[in-house]
Amino acid sequence: MKLANLIGERFKEKPADCIVDSHALMLRGGYMKYVASGIYSQHVPLRRISRKIEQIIREEMDKIGGQEVLFPVVLPASLWEESGRFQSVGSELIRFKDRNDSPMVLGMTHEEAAVALVREYANSYAKYPFMIYQIQTKFRDEARPRAGLIRVREFTMKDAYSFHTSQEDLERYYQICYDAYNRIFARCGIPEVVTVKSDSGMMGGNVSHEYMLLTPIGEDSIAICSECDYRANMEAAENIIDNSDYSSEEMKPLEMVATPEQKTIEDVAAFLNSDAQHSCKAVVYRKNMTDELVIVFLRGDVEVNETKLTNYIGEDIHPAVLTEDDNVCAGYIGPMNLACKATVVFDSSLKGTRNICTGANKEGYHYVGFNIERDCGSVQYVDVGKILEGGICPKCGKKSITVQRGIEVGNIFQLGTKYTKSMNMQYTDKDGNLQYPIMGCYGIGVGRMAASICEKYHDDYGPIWPMAVAPWQVHLCCIRADDANCKSIADNLYTTFQEKGVEIIYDDRDVRPGVMFSDSDLLGVPIRVVVSPRNLAEGIVEISTRDKSVSVKVKVDDVLETVQSLIKEML
Repeated sequence: MKLANLIGERFKEKPADCIVDSHALMLRGGYMKYVASGIYSQHVPLRRISRKIEQIIREEMDKIGGQEVLFPVVLPASLWEESGRFQSVGSELIRFKDRNDSPMVLGMTHEEAAVALVREYANSYAKYPFMIYQIQTKFRDEARPRAGLIRVREFTMKDAYSFHTSQEDLERYYQICYDAYNRIFARCGIPEVVTVKSDSGMMGGNVSHEYMLLTPIGEDSIAICSECDYRANMEAAENIIDNSDYSSEEMKPLEMVATPEQKTIEDVAAFLNSDAQHSCKAVVYRKNMTDELVIVFLRGDVEVNETKLTNYIGEDIHPAVLTEDDNVCAGYIGPMNLACKATVVFDSSLKGTRNICTGANKEGYHYVGFNIERDCGSVQYVDVGKILEGGICPKCGKKSITVQRGIEVGNIFQLGTKYTKSMNMQYTDKDGNLQYPIMGCYGIGVGRMAASICEKYHDDYGPIWPMAVAPWQVHLCCIRADDANCKSIADNLYTTFQEKGVEIIYDDRDVRPGVMFSDSDLLGVPIRVVVSPRNLAEGIVEISTRDKSVSVKVKVDDVLETVQSLIKEML
């Protein structure tokens, strides 16, 4: 490929509204073009990177017995109605009607399509287990697309679905996929990816893991133990609070005190010369379906984990905007004498506390000396809080939790029978009885992985692509294309590289060396070969790597061998 013929522009200026480096560099380098919020067209460099990622995925999926299929992007709503997700999934799912007035959806994930494809085929135990996968375009109408390809609305994804006749067989294959994913990320140049326990969300199932690339720009928060191998997404991490210190405190009497204009935890704590740990705060939500209030009481220094709360409630929620009709005293809400109709949840962070402050459900007043068991009777505690930095590790029990940021580049789920039961997929077992197969689900976002690799490997000048996924292996620069000898040797190298199967981008434009090298940096090709009159005067050519680990000058006749050796080392 000649750079002069490459569609797409490269430019120096950082585009506006780019909050992460990968987004800015991939726009500057002519990898993609903005079309609409969370929707991009891909230029040649990104397509070549994506195809290499997809090929690595295919090889690893085929190696563990996967069979590649292809599902439609547009699906009849009836399939999603069978599973129940047509109603339960929110506005992320695009619903529309075709010209025949038939309800349709745009596939944002393909569990329903997978079951529909194989439920007639897989009617006997003898046909199990098996796994099917696809690499397909999906559309999810994200509310807040951000960071270029890291969070988009239209994306390419590899999603795989395995079918089993026992939980034991699913767990066996789940581990096989777990290991295959580690190989995929290592081959793509990001072996640093870690696995974390996660919440299954709308996918369903009881066991799930996310593959995270740890980076400060990540949009997911991950709880990591510095003393053991515990790692979990904040949405799934158990928040363990040690309130044993309270047991040494002498029980104080309950007392209502005036706290005029003090509505926040911080304000009340300062007013009473106390701290957030010695308070019980209220956070109010509404159920999406019924608009019923949900009031969560938790220790003042703990935040609500909305995913945990949603899972406990069993339906989606949203922060409440209170009105007079709710009969709630905003800023002074407490568990005692609560007059409104609401689902009340006590977070486990309150268990064992005593002598704390809480709202009195009266304008301008709080209680002090509050003890839940004494003043409210027996209550059920539920873990709906976010794990704290420096908190207790659920695995080793030490106060060693740190919270880091990460980009989710893949996920795997043990789905169980959620979809096979709802969609009436059955098989006949050895004894002639009808059973529901057990499913696993395994996803990798191709574009997000490309952006994550760029985020991990770049400098101020452009990406530094690992050889396995780089758009080209070699970037050949001809300095002074108007010099006949220089151009002739560069042309010969270009032809030789192509004949030997080396992937090469050749820049023979009549531009300044600074422009040429700037474009080379933005394309991030691992090996750069520079042919110039100055070096040719000594009979040599300059070879360097994008990561600056190698810079050598070799004879013209040794260029091919040197480059082939470098490619082999870098793969």
